[in-house]
Amino acid sequence: MEKDYDNIIRVRADEVINAMAARSSAEDIERLRRAFDYAREAHASQKRKTGEPYILHPIAVARIAATELDLDVNSVIAAFLHDVVEDTDRSLEDIRRRFGDDVAFLVNVVTKQKKERYTNSKQVDNFRQMLDSVQYDIRAILVKLADRLHNMRTLSSMKPDKQMKIAGETDYFYAPLANRLGLYAVKTELENLSFRFRCPHEYDELVRLIANDERAQHDRLAMFAEKIKQVLDDAGFSTRVYVEYRPPYSIWRKMHKYGDDFNHLKYRHFTDIVYKTPEGTSEKDMALRIYSVLTDVFKEKPGGIINYIDSPKENGYQSFHVKLLADFGRWQEVHISSERMVRDSRIGCMAQRSEDNIARWIDKFRGVLRDIAEDAGDGKDFIERVATSFYNDDIMTFTRNGRPVVMPQHATVLDFAYELGDEIGEHAKYGRLNNFLASIKAPLRRGDVVEVFTDPECHPSPDWLDVVVTYKARKAITEYLAARPCQLYCRCPECRPIPEEEVIGFRDPDGRITLHKRDCKTAIRLATQHGDDILSVDFEPDHDTLYPVTIAITAIDRYHLFIDIVECITNTLRLTMNSFNTHTVDSIVTITINFSVHSAREVETIIHHVEKIDGVDEVKRIADSNP
Repeated sequence: MEKDYDNIIRVRADEVINAMAARSSAEDIERLRRAFDYAREAHASQKRKTGEPYILHPIAVARIAATELDLDVNSVIAAFLHDVVEDTDRSLEDIRRRFGDDVAFLVNVVTKQKKERYTNSKQVDNFRQMLDSVQYDIRAILVKLADRLHNMRTLSSMKPDKQMKIAGETDYFYAPLANRLGLYAVKTELENLSFRFRCPHEYDELVRLIANDERAQHDRLAMFAEKIKQVLDDAGFSTRVYVEYRPPYSIWRKMHKYGDDFNHLKYRHFTDIVYKTPEGTSEKDMALRIYSVLTDVFKEKPGGIINYIDSPKENGYQSFHVKLLADFGRWQEVHISSERMVRDSRIGCMAQRSEDNIARWIDKFRGVLRDIAEDAGDGKDFIERVATSFYNDDIMTFTRNGRPVVMPQHATVLDFAYELGDEIGEHAKYGRLNNFLASIKAPLRRGDVVEVFTDPECHPSPDWLDVVVTYKARKAITEYLAARPCQLYCRCPECRPIPEEEVIGFRDPDGRITLHKRDCKTAIRLATQHGDDILSVDFEPDHDTLYPVTIAITAIDRYHLFIDIVECITNTLRLTMNSFNTHTVDSIVTITINFSVHSAREVETIIHHVEKIDGVDEVKRIADSNP
């Protein structure tokens, strides 16, 4: 039976217009109707892959913008028109004349620009264009997220290769962006739809396991929720209580994170308590009162509280989490949230419509978005920076004076230092976590109190890039390293020469020069095979570069020998030792010390001073253990 598409189109368009009528003027509703008519006429001859009239897609995007994201009239108009310029012969200027500059701006941002040559790729250039728009208005990205959400909901009509392309960029770009904008429902649906089309067998298996578990656990979880509801009703609270299973992608991610199979994964579901806040009562006070009543009845798991009300996630998520022991002997995760918190987690940055609130969100992301969008680099690097900056599970850490600092999971003391300021990060030397001494490379955990200690002599090194995870830290370190004078030479990894030693250079076919000690076996071999590539080189020291060296000391063991050697190296010569190892046999002690120097002359000076220590018989430089 052929569908009556005219009726379907009219009904669905009316749903959008009726949804906006409650919060729009009559004039705006008329503009909305004109936008729909304009889009329908422009797309009249077009069909979707499913065979349906194309106009059903813009209507669906407008419905998401209106009812799921609660966007304003101009944004919903832009949703109706978002494909008109890209897919029809209508122009942006025509839209500007008919619907104004604001609508034209939004439509332009979500329109893929046609170029003869793209800076990176068509996809990456379009991502950059969207991110750049946040400097002016966040609504354009929200319209694009509505578009992407509907495309993902109807992705089954696409070929597998097209599904993988769209699902991949959704998982790596759009879901992270929705997460950082506080759009939890959008983020979750995009993740799961992407997972469904990228890994259909794993997705279907998890759907089956979740359904089986829901059936098996239904009665006792329902009894647990009913008991909570009864306890709160008796105490006079107005609440909704329900059990919610985590979606397949969330469970899949937790299984990989903890190395558990489905049956052994904890907290596959949680119990939501959503409360109404009486006028004149704070949300936090209500949450704590509910918590107090519940823990009078249920056993609370020690250390099972996470207070996201006082310390919201970076994306604005708020709730009070606690783990309670159910009658059937299992710890259950319980989320206590106000009606406002639940609403905000759905529509994120658009939850409060005041200009100050929207401006705060835009300011929050403008700096890092601009850095990412404008930074040079290939497409892969750009996308990775977006994912790192916008898609992580936040942890709340604190400065010594109690100021909260939200960091991504797996962040380190170094990331924390750069979050406090580039100057602190650049000179970070060590840290303290909860008053315990820690390396600057130590990972952070939720609730850590972090102190960073600096030294003007400390500077970023290439290995710092291996441990930082925030874009801010990585960018600052990369810029510092790039600003350093370029090394003219590389050192032989076997003999590892240092400045002021007798060296020779060999030029390879790429023009690079490798330095070798003159007695290096590799250099001798190369001299017999590539004698024409030998260069005369003066390897001079510079103030900023240190080279690790190791010396071995043989001495007669005696009282105070260790102290005398340390005194000589650290106080007299003012060097920092990287390692100090001793081994004693029959009163003969062998000591191995590793430290860093600027030149071979410094090594000679050190050996000369150590040789004068009473009891020392021999001091020599040995092969270094570090490059």
